[in-house]
Amino acid sequence: MPRVFGTDGVRGLANGQLTAELALDLSVAAARVLADRGEFEGHRPLAVVGRDTRISGQFLEHAVVAGLAAAGVDVFRLRVLPTPAVAYMTQALGADLGVVISASHNPMPDNGIKFLARGGLKLDDLVEKQIEQHLDEDWDRPLGGQVGRVTPYGTPVEEYVEHLVGTIDKPLTGIKVVLDCAHGAAYEAGPAALRAAGAEVIAINVEPDGLNINDGCGSTHLEPLRAAVVEHGADVGFALDGDADRCLAVDHEGNDVDGDQLMAVLAIGMAETGHLAKNTVVATVMSNLGFVHAMRAAGIGVRQTKVGDRYVLEAMRVSGYSLGGEQSGHVIMSEYATTGDGILTALHVLERMAATGQSLQSLASVVTRLPQVLVNVPDVDKTRADEDAVLAAAVAEEEAVLGDTGRILLRPSGTEPLVRVMVEAATQEEARSVAERLAGVVRRQLAL
Repeated sequence: MPRVFGTDGVRGLANGQLTAELALDLSVAAARVLADRGEFEGHRPLAVVGRDTRISGQFLEHAVVAGLAAAGVDVFRLRVLPTPAVAYMTQALGADLGVVISASHNPMPDNGIKFLARGGLKLDDLVEKQIEQHLDEDWDRPLGGQVGRVTPYGTPVEEYVEHLVGTIDKPLTGIKVVLDCAHGAAYEAGPAALRAAGAEVIAINVEPDGLNINDGCGSTHLEPLRAAVVEHGADVGFALDGDADRCLAVDHEGNDVDGDQLMAVLAIGMAETGHLAKNTVVATVMSNLGFVHAMRAAGIGVRQTKVGDRYVLEAMRVSGYSLGGEQSGHVIMSEYATTGDGILTALHVLERMAATGQSLQSLASVVTRLPQVLVNVPDVDKTRADEDAVLAAAVAEEEAVLGDTGRILLRPSGTEPLVRVMVEAATQEEARSVAERLAGVVRRQLAL
């Protein structure tokens, strides 16, 4: 059977690849696998289900809930709620399973289904594989009183907001914030949390209609946020994505502040307060070399992983680190959350601003981002990217010239027939020159 699960659950065109039938079948299979593994022994199983604001989430939610109930699982419907909030409620309510219906930052026509294990943690790959193996199978259906009960849960937004605000110690009084909610899942919880923490909040893109999620707004389109921060004379702005598991920021002048810089601000603050476990932050190999240099200057270690928040999470869980994330703004603070949480990130950056009396521009200036160039080389044999001796020699030669002033990352794409060449250097011109030379070597050596 071809893989259904990707790196972040099941995702595809809603009512195209991702149908109501598949959603129902996935939820039945998930319930059966967890039952077979003994997860439901001694109690009635409970699942929580939340979604983002996409119109397709309505029929997919009903399909998921129907499948779970048909398999004998009681369900709390959380309705529209950010992904990290569903993870929190899974943990807080002691649920056996959490389900998020969202395609995160993807365009509106897409949607996705992600399953969370007890405690709000991502399902293991082995469990996902077992779910795939149980699709389209005949099964013994529970009857009578053994089917699941479905109940709308009353106060998920309020409970999540209370949890978020409880993670900071200093009120945010006197800070004016613009928050772009991308017409997404955090359109209620985001502004409510920042206001409850004491900030003055100008909320934009908080009128979801089922069609406008991520449409020219949010963390993938910072233009509205930049304009609003300058227009309102705000101290800072944050942009969430559709399911609010990530955020990016702009300073009071409208300059972008990326995930590397946000992690640096948080890491230095956490190190000072003793909350940075093992004095180390986890980042991917795509984090800018300027971030690594800034952490080194602050006496903070950097553990780098492959690209993808799943690898960041894995490193954090295995080694007990408390902060990790990606340049894209997916920041994980494991003391308070089991996944990336954009609202949580914003709250703790704001707390750092309140505690130091510094602007975000000043705090983020610890990171001097090196110019970065990414060249995608298509139509090559990416399987030989790590084996070709001529290519390896060319990379080594360029690295020797760059020394500590730059970096080269050459990696095959995980989803496309191409090789990515990323170069950082002291100047944009040098980075571009090195990247183009190496791209030429890739084309010659890995030609199909």
